[in-house]
Amino acid sequence: MPIFLPAAVRGTVDLTHAETEWLHRLVADWQLISDLSVADLVLWVPSRSRRFIAIGHCRPSTGATVHLDDVVGRKLPAAREAALLEALTTGEIQVSAEPFWTGQASVLEEYVPVRMAGEVIAVMTRESSVGAIRAGRLMDEAQESLAADLCRMVAEGSFPIQGAGTTLRHGTPRVSDGFIRLDADGRVVSSSPNATSCFHRLGVRGAMEGLLLAEEVTTIIPERTQVDETLAVVLMGRQAWLTEVEAGGVFLAVRAVPLRSGAQRSGALLLVRDVTEIRQREQVLLNKDATIREIHHRVKNNLQTVSALLRMQGRRATNEETREALAEAERRVATIATVHQALSQNVNEQVDFDEVFGQVLRMAASVATPTGQVATSIEGSFGTIDADTAQALATVLAELVTNAVEHGFSGRDGKVTVRAQREADGQLVVHVIDDGEGVQAGRIMTGLGTQIVKTLVRGELRGTIDWLPAEGGGTDVVIRARLKAQ
Repeated sequence: MPIFLPAAVRGTVDLTHAETEWLHRLVADWQLISDLSVADLVLWVPSRSRRFIAIGHCRPSTGATVHLDDVVGRKLPAAREAALLEALTTGEIQVSAEPFWTGQASVLEEYVPVRMAGEVIAVMTRESSVGAIRAGRLMDEAQESLAADLCRMVAEGSFPIQGAGTTLRHGTPRVSDGFIRLDADGRVVSSSPNATSCFHRLGVRGAMEGLLLAEEVTTIIPERTQVDETLAVVLMGRQAWLTEVEAGGVFLAVRAVPLRSGAQRSGALLLVRDVTEIRQREQVLLNKDATIREIHHRVKNNLQTVSALLRMQGRRATNEETREALAEAERRVATIATVHQALSQNVNEQVDFDEVFGQVLRMAASVATPTGQVATSIEGSFGTIDADTAQALATVLAELVTNAVEHGFSGRDGKVTVRAQREADGQLVVHVIDDGEGVQAGRIMTGLGTQIVKTLVRGELRGTIDWLPAEGGGTDVVIRARLKAQ
Protein backbone atom coordinates (compact mmCIF):
# COMPACT_ATOMS: atom_id res chain seq x y z
CA MET A 1 0.00 0.00 0.00
CA PRO A 2 1.44 3.45 -0.87
CA ILE A 3 2.61 5.58 2.07
CA PHE A 4 2.07 9.34 1.89
CA LEU A 5 3.26 12.31 3.94
CA PRO A 6 0.98 15.32 4.49
CA ALA A 7 1.17 17.81 1.63
CA ALA A 8 2.38 20.53 4.01
CA VAL A 9 5.64 18.69 4.77
CA ARG A 10 6.44 16.84 1.54
CA GLY A 11 9.95 17.62 0.35
CA THR A 12 10.99 19.07 3.73
CA VAL A 13 11.95 15.85 5.56
CA ASP A 14 14.08 12.84 4.73
CA LEU A 15 12.40 9.60 5.83
CA THR A 16 12.92 6.13 4.41
CA HIS A 17 9.93 4.13 3.21
CA ALA A 18 10.16 1.87 6.28
CA GLU A 19 10.28 4.87 8.65
CA THR A 20 7.34 6.53 6.93
CA GLU A 21 5.33 3.31 7.13
CA TRP A 22 6.09 2.95 10.86
CA LEU A 23 4.98 6.53 11.53
CA HIS A 24 1.81 5.95 9.53
CA ARG A 25 1.03 2.93 11.68
CA LEU A 26 1.59 5.00 14.81
CA VAL A 27 -0.67 7.78 13.56
CA ALA A 28 -3.32 5.22 12.60
CA ASP A 29 -3.60 4.09 16.24
CA TRP A 30 -2.45 7.01 18.41
CA GLN A 31 -6.00 8.27 18.99
CA LEU A 32 -5.99 5.65 21.76
CA ILE A 33 -3.13 7.42 23.56
CA SER A 34 -4.64 10.85 23.01
CA ASP A 35 -8.02 9.83 24.45
CA LEU A 36 -6.50 8.08 27.47
CA SER A 37 -4.27 11.11 28.13
CA VAL A 38 -6.95 13.70 27.34
CA ALA A 39 -4.06 15.41 25.57
CA ASP A 40 -3.02 16.57 22.12
CA LEU A 41 -0.34 14.51 20.40
CA VAL A 42 2.05 16.08 17.88
CA LEU A 43 4.60 14.11 15.84
CA TRP A 44 7.91 15.89 15.14
CA VAL A 45 10.76 14.91 12.78
CA PRO A 46 13.97 16.73 11.84
CA SER A 47 13.63 18.76 8.65
CA ARG A 48 16.27 19.38 5.98
CA SER A 49 16.76 22.85 7.45
CA ARG A 50 17.83 21.21 10.76
CA ARG A 51 14.65 22.32 12.50
CA PHE A 52 11.90 20.07 13.87
CA ILE A 53 8.68 20.10 11.86
CA ALA A 54 5.24 18.71 12.81
CA ILE A 55 4.04 15.95 10.46
CA GLY A 56 1.06 14.74 12.49
CA HIS A 57 -1.45 16.06 15.04
CA CYS A 58 -4.13 14.26 17.05
CA ARG A 59 -6.77 15.86 19.27
CA PRO A 60 -8.51 13.95 22.10
CA SER A 61 -12.14 12.97 21.65
CA THR A 62 -12.49 12.71 25.44
CA GLY A 63 -11.78 16.36 26.22
CA ALA A 64 -10.84 19.80 24.95
CA THR A 65 -7.88 20.36 22.65
CA VAL A 66 -4.99 22.67 23.48
CA HIS A 67 -4.42 23.54 19.80
CA LEU A 68 -7.39 25.12 18.06
CA ASP A 69 -5.36 25.56 14.86
CA ASP A 70 -3.75 22.84 12.77
CA VAL A 71 -0.07 22.51 13.67
CA VAL A 72 1.00 20.18 10.83
CA GLY A 73 3.76 21.86 8.81
CA ARG A 74 4.80 24.20 11.64
CA LYS A 75 8.35 24.32 13.01
CA LEU A 76 8.99 23.76 16.71
CA PRO A 77 9.82 27.03 18.54
CA ALA A 78 13.53 27.28 19.32
CA ALA A 79 12.84 27.56 23.06
CA ARG A 80 11.37 24.04 23.09
CA GLU A 81 13.98 22.35 20.90
CA ALA A 82 16.40 21.45 23.72
CA ALA A 83 14.01 19.01 25.46
CA LEU A 84 12.95 17.47 22.15
CA LEU A 85 16.55 17.03 21.05
CA GLU A 86 17.30 15.39 24.41
CA ALA A 87 14.52 12.84 23.84
CA LEU A 88 15.72 12.21 20.28
CA THR A 89 19.37 11.61 21.28
CA THR A 90 18.93 9.75 24.58
CA GLY A 91 15.82 7.76 23.66
CA GLU A 92 14.30 8.61 27.07
CA ILE A 93 10.95 10.29 27.77
CA GLN A 94 11.44 13.92 28.82
CA VAL A 95 9.02 16.19 30.67
CA SER A 96 9.22 19.95 30.24
CA ALA A 97 10.26 21.77 33.39
CA GLU A 98 7.92 24.69 32.76
CA PRO A 99 4.61 24.90 30.89
CA PHE A 100 4.35 27.01 27.74
CA TRP A 101 1.54 29.31 26.66
CA THR A 102 -0.33 28.50 23.43
CA GLY A 103 -2.43 31.64 23.45
CA GLN A 104 -5.44 29.81 24.88
CA ALA A 105 -3.99 27.61 27.64
CA SER A 106 -0.93 26.86 29.73
CA VAL A 107 0.38 23.53 28.49
CA LEU A 108 2.64 20.94 30.05
CA GLU A 109 4.58 18.96 27.48
CA GLU A 110 6.01 15.45 27.51
CA TYR A 111 8.51 14.37 24.84
CA VAL A 112 8.20 10.71 23.85
CA PRO A 113 10.86 9.29 21.50
CA VAL A 114 9.44 7.15 18.68
CA ARG A 115 11.65 4.10 18.29
CA MET A 116 11.72 1.73 15.31
CA ALA A 117 14.05 -1.29 15.16
CA GLY A 118 16.19 0.15 17.96
CA GLU A 119 16.58 3.61 16.41
CA VAL A 120 14.74 6.80 17.41
CA ILE A 121 13.26 8.27 14.22
CA ALA A 122 10.90 10.94 15.58
CA VAL A 123 9.51 12.47 18.77
CA MET A 124 5.87 12.54 19.85
CA THR A 125 4.85 15.33 22.21
CA ARG A 126 1.98 14.77 24.64
CA GLU A 127 0.56 18.21 25.38
CA SER A 128 -2.03 18.70 28.15
CA SER A 129 -3.47 21.61 30.07
CA VAL A 130 -1.74 22.35 33.36
CA GLY A 131 -3.56 21.21 36.51
CA ALA A 132 -5.20 18.11 37.89
CA ILE A 133 -8.49 18.89 36.19
CA ARG A 134 -8.80 18.12 32.46
CA ALA A 135 -11.91 18.54 30.38
CA GLY A 136 -13.82 19.62 33.48
CA ARG A 137 -13.10 16.46 35.54
CA LEU A 138 -10.38 14.88 37.63
CA MET A 139 -8.14 12.60 35.61
CA ASP A 140 -8.65 8.94 36.39
CA GLU A 141 -5.49 7.38 37.81
CA ALA A 142 -5.98 4.07 35.98
CA GLN A 143 -6.58 5.93 32.72
CA GLU A 144 -3.46 8.05 33.18
CA SER A 145 -1.43 4.93 33.99
CA LEU A 146 -2.54 3.21 30.78
CA ALA A 147 -1.59 6.29 28.74
CA ALA A 148 1.85 6.38 30.39
CA ASP A 149 2.39 2.66 29.66
CA LEU A 150 1.52 3.14 25.97
CA CYS A 151 3.90 6.11 25.74
CA ARG A 152 6.63 3.98 27.28
CA MET A 153 5.93 1.29 24.66
CA VAL A 154 6.28 3.92 21.91
CA ALA A 155 9.68 4.86 23.38
CA GLU A 156 10.70 1.17 23.56
CA GLY A 157 9.58 0.45 19.98
CA SER A 158 6.78 -2.00 20.90
CA PHE A 159 3.92 0.33 19.90
CA PRO A 160 2.36 0.40 17.35
CA ILE A 161 1.92 -3.36 17.68
CA GLN A 162 2.84 -5.30 14.55
CA GLY A 163 0.04 -7.45 13.15
CA ALA A 164 -2.59 -5.79 15.32
CA GLY A 165 -6.16 -5.80 14.01
CA THR A 166 -7.12 -2.15 14.01
CA THR A 167 -10.26 -2.40 11.92
CA LEU A 168 -13.54 -4.22 12.40
CA ARG A 169 -17.04 -3.73 11.18
CA HIS A 170 -18.85 -0.53 12.06
CA GLY A 171 -18.72 -0.31 15.86
CA THR A 172 -14.99 -0.56 16.69
CA PRO A 173 -14.62 0.45 20.39
CA ARG A 174 -12.95 3.65 21.54
CA VAL A 175 -11.70 4.85 24.93
CA SER A 176 -14.91 6.77 25.57
CA ASP A 177 -16.97 3.59 25.00
CA GLY A 178 -15.28 1.77 27.86
CA PHE A 179 -11.89 0.33 28.82
CA ILE A 180 -10.52 -2.34 31.17
CA ARG A 181 -7.01 -2.98 32.45
CA LEU A 182 -5.95 -6.61 32.84
CA ASP A 183 -2.92 -7.97 34.66
CA ALA A 184 -0.55 -10.50 33.09
CA ASP A 185 -2.86 -13.37 34.16
CA GLY A 186 -5.93 -11.84 32.52
CA ARG A 187 -7.58 -10.61 35.74
CA VAL A 188 -9.34 -7.25 35.82
CA VAL A 189 -7.28 -4.59 37.59
CA SER A 190 -9.61 -1.68 36.85
CA SER A 191 -12.67 -1.01 34.74
CA SER A 192 -14.22 2.23 33.55
CA PRO A 193 -17.94 2.77 34.33
CA ASN A 194 -18.93 2.31 30.68
CA ALA A 195 -17.00 -0.95 30.40
CA THR A 196 -18.55 -2.26 33.61
CA SER A 197 -22.02 -1.44 32.29
CA CYS A 198 -21.27 -3.23 29.01
CA PHE A 199 -20.29 -6.49 30.70
CA HIS A 200 -23.20 -6.22 33.15
CA ARG A 201 -25.55 -6.05 30.18
CA LEU A 202 -23.82 -9.12 28.76
CA GLY A 203 -24.53 -11.01 32.01
CA VAL A 204 -21.42 -10.57 34.20
CA ARG A 205 -22.61 -9.74 37.72
CA GLY A 206 -20.99 -7.92 40.62
CA ALA A 207 -17.75 -5.98 40.76
CA MET A 208 -15.36 -6.35 37.86
CA GLU A 209 -12.07 -5.99 39.77
CA GLY A 210 -10.35 -9.31 40.35
CA LEU A 211 -12.43 -11.30 37.83
CA LEU A 212 -10.73 -13.63 35.38
CA LEU A 213 -12.63 -12.08 32.50
CA ALA A 214 -12.26 -14.86 29.91
CA GLU A 215 -13.55 -17.42 32.41
CA GLU A 216 -16.53 -15.27 33.43
CA VAL A 217 -17.60 -14.60 29.87
CA THR A 218 -17.22 -18.26 28.87
CA THR A 219 -19.71 -19.32 31.56
CA ILE A 220 -22.29 -16.85 30.17
CA ILE A 221 -22.19 -17.99 26.55
CA PRO A 222 -24.76 -20.77 25.95
CA GLU A 223 -23.52 -24.19 24.90
CA ARG A 224 -23.24 -24.96 21.19
CA THR A 225 -23.01 -21.24 20.43
CA GLN A 226 -20.60 -20.40 17.62
CA VAL A 227 -17.93 -18.00 18.87
CA ASP A 228 -14.93 -16.31 17.32
CA GLU A 229 -11.86 -18.51 17.76
CA THR A 230 -9.86 -15.45 18.90
CA LEU A 231 -12.30 -14.62 21.72
CA ALA A 232 -10.34 -16.31 24.52
CA VAL A 233 -6.95 -14.80 23.66
CA VAL A 234 -8.52 -11.34 23.27
CA LEU A 235 -10.29 -11.52 26.65
CA MET A 236 -7.01 -12.69 28.21
CA GLY A 237 -5.22 -9.78 26.58
CA ARG A 238 -2.69 -12.04 24.89
CA GLN A 239 -3.44 -11.08 21.27
CA ALA A 240 -3.71 -7.62 19.71
CA TRP A 241 -6.98 -8.20 17.91
CA LEU A 242 -10.65 -7.35 17.65
CA THR A 243 -13.50 -9.71 18.32
CA GLU A 244 -17.17 -9.79 19.24
CA VAL A 245 -18.98 -11.66 21.97
CA GLU A 246 -22.75 -12.25 22.04
CA ALA A 247 -24.97 -13.56 24.80
CA GLY A 248 -28.70 -13.16 25.28
CA GLY A 249 -29.01 -10.85 22.29
CA VAL A 250 -26.32 -8.44 23.57
CA PHE A 251 -23.32 -7.85 21.29
CA LEU A 252 -20.04 -6.44 22.61
CA ALA A 253 -17.10 -5.45 20.41
CA VAL A 254 -13.83 -6.01 22.29
CA ARG A 255 -10.37 -4.90 21.26
CA ALA A 256 -7.24 -6.02 23.10
CA VAL A 257 -3.98 -4.08 23.25
CA PRO A 258 -1.28 -6.12 25.04
CA LEU A 259 0.94 -4.05 27.33
CA ARG A 260 4.66 -4.75 27.62
CA SER A 261 7.43 -3.56 29.89
CA GLY A 262 10.65 -4.25 28.07
CA ALA A 263 10.56 -7.90 26.96
CA GLN A 264 7.91 -8.89 29.50
CA ARG A 265 4.14 -8.84 29.05
CA SER A 266 2.66 -6.73 31.85
CA GLY A 267 -1.04 -7.01 31.08
CA ALA A 268 -3.44 -5.61 28.55
CA LEU A 269 -5.84 -2.81 27.75
CA LEU A 270 -9.28 -3.90 26.59
CA LEU A 271 -11.58 -1.48 24.77
CA VAL A 272 -15.22 -2.49 24.81
CA ARG A 273 -18.36 -1.16 23.15
CA ASP A 274 -21.98 -2.28 23.19
CA VAL A 275 -22.83 -2.70 19.49
CA THR A 276 -26.18 -4.44 20.00
CA GLU A 277 -28.22 -1.76 18.24
CA ILE A 278 -25.76 -1.60 15.33
CA ARG A 279 -25.83 -5.37 14.80
CA GLN A 280 -29.62 -5.47 15.05
CA ARG A 281 -29.90 -2.77 12.37
CA GLU A 282 -27.45 -4.68 10.19
CA GLN A 283 -29.51 -7.83 10.63
CA VAL A 284 -32.67 -5.98 9.62
CA LEU A 285 -30.90 -4.71 6.50
CA LEU A 286 -29.60 -8.19 5.70
CA ASN A 287 -33.10 -9.61 6.06
CA LYS A 288 -34.43 -6.85 3.84
CA ASP A 289 -31.76 -7.49 1.22
CA ALA A 290 -32.47 -11.23 1.33
CA THR A 291 -36.17 -10.52 0.89
CA ILE A 292 -35.53 -8.27 -2.11
CA ARG A 293 -33.31 -10.90 -3.73
CA GLU A 294 -35.94 -13.56 -3.09
CA ILE A 295 -38.63 -11.37 -4.66
CA HIS A 296 -36.53 -10.88 -7.81
CA HIS A 297 -35.84 -14.62 -7.89
CA ARG A 298 -39.53 -15.46 -7.66
CA VAL A 299 -40.46 -12.83 -10.25
CA LYS A 300 -37.86 -14.35 -12.57
CA ASN A 301 -39.31 -17.84 -12.01
CA ASN A 302 -42.85 -16.59 -12.61
CA LEU A 303 -41.81 -14.82 -15.80
CA GLN A 304 -40.09 -17.96 -17.03
CA THR A 305 -43.31 -19.85 -16.35
CA VAL A 306 -45.30 -17.27 -18.32
CA SER A 307 -42.74 -17.52 -21.13
CA ALA A 308 -43.12 -21.32 -21.20
CA LEU A 309 -46.92 -21.03 -21.29
CA LEU A 310 -46.73 -18.58 -24.21
CA ARG A 311 -44.40 -20.96 -26.03
CA MET A 312 -46.79 -23.87 -25.49
CA GLN A 313 -49.75 -21.77 -26.63
CA GLY A 314 -47.85 -20.70 -29.73
CA ARG A 315 -47.20 -24.28 -30.71
CA ARG A 316 -50.91 -25.03 -30.54
CA ALA A 317 -51.92 -21.97 -32.57
CA THR A 318 -53.14 -22.69 -36.11
CA ASN A 319 -52.84 -19.12 -37.35
CA GLU A 320 -49.34 -17.96 -38.40
CA GLU A 321 -49.98 -14.38 -37.27
CA THR A 322 -51.03 -15.65 -33.82
CA ARG A 323 -47.89 -17.80 -33.53
CA GLU A 324 -45.68 -14.82 -34.37
CA ALA A 325 -47.44 -12.59 -31.86
CA LEU A 326 -47.07 -15.18 -29.09
CA ALA A 327 -43.41 -15.71 -29.99
CA GLU A 328 -42.76 -11.96 -29.70
CA ALA A 329 -44.56 -11.86 -26.35
CA GLU A 330 -42.50 -14.81 -25.14
CA ARG A 331 -39.25 -13.07 -26.13
CA ARG A 332 -40.23 -9.86 -24.33
CA VAL A 333 -41.09 -11.72 -21.14
CA ALA A 334 -37.80 -13.67 -21.31
CA THR A 335 -35.88 -10.39 -21.65
CA ILE A 336 -37.42 -8.98 -18.46
CA ALA A 337 -36.74 -12.30 -16.68
CA THR A 338 -33.05 -11.99 -17.56
CA VAL A 339 -32.83 -8.64 -15.74
CA HIS A 340 -34.60 -10.05 -12.65
CA GLN A 341 -32.13 -12.95 -12.68
CA ALA A 342 -29.26 -10.45 -12.40
CA LEU A 343 -31.07 -8.47 -9.67
CA SER A 344 -31.60 -11.62 -7.61
CA GLN A 345 -27.82 -11.99 -7.26
CA ASN A 346 -27.01 -8.65 -5.61
CA VAL A 347 -28.32 -6.44 -2.81
CA ASN A 348 -28.06 -2.91 -4.18
CA GLU A 349 -30.71 -2.87 -6.94
CA GLN A 350 -27.95 -2.28 -9.50
CA VAL A 351 -26.96 -4.52 -12.41
CA ASP A 352 -23.87 -4.88 -14.55
CA PHE A 353 -25.71 -4.17 -17.79
CA ASP A 354 -22.83 -5.32 -20.00
CA GLU A 355 -23.25 -8.85 -18.65
CA VAL A 356 -27.06 -8.73 -18.79
CA PHE A 357 -27.22 -7.36 -22.31
CA GLY A 358 -24.78 -9.97 -23.56
CA GLN A 359 -27.40 -12.59 -22.71
CA VAL A 360 -30.26 -10.49 -24.11
CA LEU A 361 -28.40 -9.90 -27.40
CA ARG A 362 -27.68 -13.59 -27.94
CA MET A 363 -31.29 -14.46 -27.17
CA ALA A 364 -32.74 -11.76 -29.44
CA ALA A 365 -30.52 -12.71 -32.39
CA SER A 366 -31.19 -16.44 -32.06
CA VAL A 367 -34.97 -16.04 -31.80
CA ALA A 368 -35.19 -13.83 -34.90
CA THR A 369 -33.48 -16.52 -37.11
CA PRO A 370 -33.41 -14.94 -40.59
CA THR A 371 -32.62 -16.97 -43.69
CA GLY A 372 -29.08 -15.53 -43.85
CA GLN A 373 -26.40 -15.36 -41.13
CA VAL A 374 -26.39 -12.22 -38.96
CA ALA A 375 -23.44 -11.45 -36.68
CA THR A 376 -23.90 -9.33 -33.54
CA SER A 377 -21.34 -7.39 -31.51
CA ILE A 378 -21.14 -4.93 -28.59
CA GLU A 379 -18.80 -1.95 -28.51
CA GLY A 380 -18.15 0.30 -25.51
CA SER A 381 -19.58 -0.24 -22.05
CA PHE A 382 -22.96 0.34 -20.43
CA GLY A 383 -21.57 0.06 -16.90
CA THR A 384 -23.73 -0.32 -13.80
CA ILE A 385 -27.38 0.70 -14.17
CA ASP A 386 -30.26 0.84 -11.67
CA ALA A 387 -32.97 -1.83 -11.79
CA ASP A 388 -35.79 0.21 -13.37
CA THR A 389 -33.59 1.61 -16.11
CA ALA A 390 -32.05 -1.80 -16.79
CA GLN A 391 -35.43 -3.43 -17.42
CA ALA A 392 -36.57 -0.69 -19.78
CA LEU A 393 -33.24 -0.51 -21.63
CA ALA A 394 -33.03 -4.29 -22.05
CA THR A 395 -36.54 -4.39 -23.54
CA VAL A 396 -35.82 -1.49 -25.90
CA LEU A 397 -32.55 -2.91 -27.20
CA ALA A 398 -33.98 -6.41 -27.59
CA GLU A 399 -36.80 -4.96 -29.73
CA LEU A 400 -34.39 -2.98 -31.89
CA VAL A 401 -31.98 -5.88 -32.44
CA THR A 402 -34.82 -8.29 -33.22
CA ASN A 403 -36.36 -5.83 -35.65
CA ALA A 404 -33.01 -5.35 -37.41
CA VAL A 405 -32.42 -9.11 -37.71
CA GLU A 406 -35.95 -9.91 -38.86
CA HIS A 407 -36.62 -7.04 -41.26
CA GLY A 408 -33.36 -5.36 -42.19
CA PHE A 409 -31.63 -7.98 -44.33
CA SER A 410 -34.26 -9.64 -46.56
CA GLY A 411 -32.66 -13.07 -46.17
CA ARG A 412 -29.04 -12.04 -46.77
CA ASP A 413 -26.06 -12.06 -44.37
CA GLY A 414 -25.40 -8.99 -42.28
CA LYS A 415 -24.16 -7.51 -39.03
CA VAL A 416 -25.76 -5.69 -36.08
CA THR A 417 -23.54 -3.60 -33.79
CA VAL A 418 -24.62 -2.13 -30.46
CA ARG A 419 -22.37 0.74 -29.38
CA ALA A 420 -22.68 2.25 -25.87
CA GLN A 421 -21.11 5.35 -24.40
CA ARG A 422 -21.51 6.84 -20.89
CA GLU A 423 -21.20 10.63 -20.83
CA ALA A 424 -20.10 12.90 -17.99
CA ASP A 425 -23.52 14.56 -17.60
CA GLY A 426 -25.19 11.25 -16.68
CA GLN A 427 -26.45 10.46 -20.17
CA LEU A 428 -26.12 7.12 -21.92
CA VAL A 429 -25.89 7.18 -25.72
CA VAL A 430 -26.54 3.89 -27.51
CA HIS A 431 -26.32 3.22 -31.26
CA VAL A 432 -27.95 0.11 -32.75
CA ILE A 433 -26.39 -0.09 -36.23
CA ASP A 434 -27.16 -2.61 -38.95
CA ASP A 435 -25.87 -2.83 -42.53
CA GLY A 436 -29.24 -3.88 -43.94
CA GLU A 437 -31.66 -2.17 -46.29
CA GLY A 438 -31.87 1.06 -44.33
CA VAL A 439 -34.76 3.36 -43.39
CA GLN A 440 -36.97 4.79 -46.09
CA ALA A 441 -37.17 8.57 -45.97
CA GLY A 442 -40.46 9.82 -44.49
CA ARG A 443 -41.58 6.37 -43.42
CA ILE A 444 -43.73 6.42 -40.26
CA MET A 445 -42.90 3.57 -37.84
CA THR A 446 -46.21 2.19 -36.56
CA GLY A 447 -45.52 -1.40 -35.44
CA LEU A 448 -46.19 -2.64 -31.90
CA GLY A 449 -42.47 -3.05 -31.23
CA THR A 450 -41.82 0.53 -32.30
CA GLN A 451 -44.59 1.81 -30.04
CA ILE A 452 -43.15 -0.14 -27.10
CA VAL A 453 -39.69 1.27 -27.79
CA LYS A 454 -40.88 4.88 -28.06
CA THR A 455 -42.97 4.63 -24.89
CA LEU A 456 -40.13 3.17 -22.81
CA VAL A 457 -37.49 5.59 -24.11
CA ARG A 458 -39.59 8.69 -23.47
CA GLY A 459 -40.99 7.40 -20.17
CA GLU A 460 -38.69 5.12 -18.18
CA LEU A 461 -35.46 6.27 -19.83
CA ARG A 462 -36.39 9.98 -20.00
CA GLY A 463 -34.68 10.26 -23.36
CA THR A 464 -35.05 10.39 -27.11
CA ILE A 465 -34.78 7.95 -30.02
CA ASP A 466 -34.03 8.61 -33.68
CA TRP A 467 -33.86 6.33 -36.75
CA LEU A 468 -31.08 7.59 -39.05
CA PRO A 469 -29.38 6.27 -42.19
CA ALA A 470 -26.08 4.58 -41.32
CA GLU A 471 -22.84 5.40 -43.11
CA GLY A 472 -22.32 2.95 -45.95
CA GLY A 473 -25.95 1.82 -45.87
CA GLY A 474 -28.25 0.41 -43.26
CA THR A 475 -29.86 1.96 -40.19
CA ASP A 476 -28.45 3.72 -37.13
CA VAL A 477 -30.94 3.90 -34.25
CA VAL A 478 -29.68 6.43 -31.70
CA ILE A 479 -30.99 6.35 -28.13
CA ARG A 480 -30.15 9.06 -25.61
CA ALA A 481 -31.18 8.10 -22.09
CA ARG A 482 -30.71 9.97 -18.82
CA LEU A 483 -29.58 7.59 -16.11
CA LYS A 484 -30.52 7.99 -12.46
CA ALA A 485 -27.79 9.24 -10.13
CA GLN A 486 -26.02 6.40 -8.31
